[in-house]
Amino acid sequence: MFLEKLMVFGIPAVLAVTVHEVAHGWVANKLGDSTAAQLGRLSLNPLRHVDPIGTVVVPLTLYLLNAGFLFGWAKPVPVNWRNLRHVRRDMALVAVAGPFSNLLMLLGWLLALMVFGEHRLVVPMSWTGIFFNATIMLLNLLPIPPLDGSRIVTSLLPARAAVRYNKMEPFGIVILLVLMATGVVGAILIPGLHGIEQLARALLR
Repeated sequence: MFLEKLMVFGIPAVLAVTVHEVAHGWVANKLGDSTAAQLGRLSLNPLRHVDPIGTVVVPLTLYLLNAGFLFGWAKPVPVNWRNLRHVRRDMALVAVAGPFSNLLMLLGWLLALMVFGEHRLVVPMSWTGIFFNATIMLLNLLPIPPLDGSRIVTSLLPARAAVRYNKMEPFGIVILLVLMATGVVGAILIPGLHGIEQLARALLR
């Protein structure tokens, strides 16, 4: 039973965070920065990306505790912004690559539900994949440094404003955890997650 739960949760969770990070590095490589490629981080081998706490312990604990939301992270893929050909534009493209990969995986799990909707393991695994990818996608689009949304905002701000904005980055994770603990993040994400769930169920009818 525990092994089945581990499969149902672990496979979509590891895929979600691994592909998210590879997407950042792959797009950065295409746009002029080969840092991730040189360090072997453009691999789908999850062991190259797994953070024991962020990829395994935290999301598994939240799932087993029925916390109502999933949260996790992998080792960030290194990007040297100075190597990008058009720094401000390419920064946004590298940033959006992660959430976009989660959207594609979400659609892939939805397709799995459509094709294998009667399988006793595929059904819960697919719903886990949908919710986990939706959560990572929406969470990372929040404009809190160093989340992907902040990179997009940085690319749109005037240079001086961008510098001031990014000074918040050392405190970003603390700010995010406080917002999560106080329910602010949940209030922002839950409507989006419910909307995605309703759309998925409508497509499955």
